[in-house]
Amino acid sequence: MSIFAEAKRLIGEIDNKDKKEKIIMKYICLGYIEETKWENMPESKRNAMMDECFTYNDVLRKNGHFAGGEALQSARNAATLRWKDGKVSVTDGPNAETKEQLGGILVLEAHDLNHAIQLMSHHPGIKAGPFEIRPAEDLTEMIRESERRRATTAGQRTSTSYAG
Repeated sequence: MSIFAEAKRLIGEIDNKDKKEKIIMKYICLGYIEETKWENMPESKRNAMMDECFTYNDVLRKNGHFAGGEALQSARNAATLRWKDGKVSVTDGPNAETKEQLGGILVLEAHDLNHAIQLMSHHPGIKAGPFEIRPAEDLTEMIRESERRRATTAGQRTSTSYAG
C-alpha cells in the first residue's frame, strides 16, 4: 500500500470514530528537531522523510484538517527579544540551549485534543522529533473588547483636547 493510501486510510478511520462531533477547533502543532541529527542524515533519507511528511499533509488537507503550516530555518538564524531594564534586548539565536529546536508549525483542525493527538500520532515527522500540540486561543471577543476600550479612550482624549 502506498504512503498516500495508508495515510488516507488512517485518517478515514480516525474521522469515522469522531463523526458525531461537529465542533472544529484549531490546534497548533509545534514540531521539534535535532538540527545536527537532521544535517548529518543522508540526503536520500531526508528526502524520503520530507516526501512522507508532505504526503501526510496532503491527506490532512484533503480531509479538512490541515489549516496551514510553515517550516522554520535553522535556530542559528533566529533572534530572541526580551524586555530587560525598561528596553528591548536582542540576543542572537534561539531562546534556550537545548538539543531540540523548533523546526516548524502545523495548524490543525480537529474536534478536540484527543482527535488532534490521533491525527498527529500518524504524522511521519514524529520520527524526526516530538510534536507539542496546543489548542489555539480564539481572541475574537478579547479583540472586540480592546477595540471598544480604545475607541472610548480615544473619544475621551478627543473631547478633552478640544475643551478650551
